[in-house]
Amino acid sequence: MDTLIAVPSAAPGGLAAPMGEHFGHCDLYTLVSLSDGDITSVEVIPNIPHEQGGCMAPVRYLAGKGVHKLIAGGMGMRPLMGFNEVGIEVYYGSGAGAVGDAVNAFIQGALQPFQVSHTCGAKDPSHQCGGH
Repeated sequence: MDTLIAVPSAAPGGLAAPMGEHFGHCDLYTLVSLSDGDITSVEVIPNIPHEQGGCMAPVRYLAGKGVHKLIAGGMGMRPLMGFNEVGIEVYYGSGAGAVGDAVNAFIQGALQPFQVSHTCGAKDPSHQCGGH
C-alpha cells in the first residue's frame, strides 16, 4: 500500500528543502509518496491561511489531500488532536534538517510518534510558537 507523507517545508519545497519548524506556519508542504519503503513521487503544495478555520484549517486541508502521515518539528495541542481525529499519524521530526532527511528517518523507523510533551507550550505554557 502506498503511503502519503506530508512534511512542513521552507520554500522552494522538495526533498532538499529545509524542514519547516512548525507545521502550521510553514511556507508549504512537501508531499512524499512511499511504496514498500521507496520514494515514488514528490509534490509541493502551498500552505493555506489560518483565517478560515483557525489551526484546524491546515489539518483538514492535508486530510483532503489524502495524507496518511505527517512529520513535524513543532505544533500546538489542538492541531495534534485534530490530526488524531482525522486519522493522520504524526511523527516528531525536530532536528531532521532537510525534508529528505526526515523522510529517510521515517523509512528507517527512527522517528517516534508525536507526543503531547512535544507540543508547543507543553513545557512552557507562556510559549506561543512564535519562535518557530
